[in-house]
Amino acid sequence: MSSYHQQILTVLERIEREENVQILYACESGSRAGGFPSKDSDYDVRFIYIRPVDWYLSIFEKRDVIERPISDMLDINGWDLRKALNLFRKSNPPLLEWLQSPIVYRENHTIADQIRRISPLTFSPRSCIYHYLHMAKGNYRDYLQGEQVEIKKYFYVLRPILACEWIEKHNTMPPIEFDRLVDYVVPKGSDKAVILDLLARKKAGDEMDYEPRINPINDYLEEKIAYYERTAPGLRPGDGNQDQRLDGLFRSALKEVWGKR
Repeated sequence: MSSYHQQILTVLERIEREENVQILYACESGSRAGGFPSKDSDYDVRFIYIRPVDWYLSIFEKRDVIERPISDMLDINGWDLRKALNLFRKSNPPLLEWLQSPIVYRENHTIADQIRRISPLTFSPRSCIYHYLHMAKGNYRDYLQGEQVEIKKYFYVLRPILACEWIEKHNTMPPIEFDRLVDYVVPKGSDKAVILDLLARKKAGDEMDYEPRINPINDYLEEKIAYYERTAPGLRPGDGNQDQRLDGLFRSALKEVWGKR
């Protein structure tokens, strides 16, 4: 176990004590989960937690996130389970990504696995592609327009576009790992070779500062952005009929965590 892994576990335990919560699930969500961190990449830790029953029995709206300031390369924050389940109803891609992260720090109860099992029933190809398309368009506009671009920013556009392609082909959430997306989605040819070369440089720790734009990748991204702008409206929305099941899952989580206390 690395020193950072142990530090993360220590911070999560401290959050439980300070906030009087139980952390149900905690994972890595950023570039480290994607398999292409920089030397100075933060650890982007995300978690789902639950509070004691009485906290929910209130007429007042209460804050349903826990955040800690970024410190020592640790970026740690989490969502209350009720908030997470409401976002899950809407096929929220960040939450769905958390649940399939390859780097899991904590999974102490059955709740995360219960959510995974019903995720195919709530998955919405349309809303997820819209999410990734919006991300790709914004990052492309902000980072890749000039003759000189910050090369590492290509990953901020490639990853969501490849996620769109995965969803269109497989009708499921895409894997987080970038190299898996490239392997499964991008056909063999010049585009794939250029992307794999870029990934190899990133993994090798190249600084990847400003360099001339990579025209084959820009052309590929522009083509795919235009394509998904045309096709996204016709994709299938999710099944919105899981509310009763999610209510039951929330109640069973309260019993599982606090019932014997």
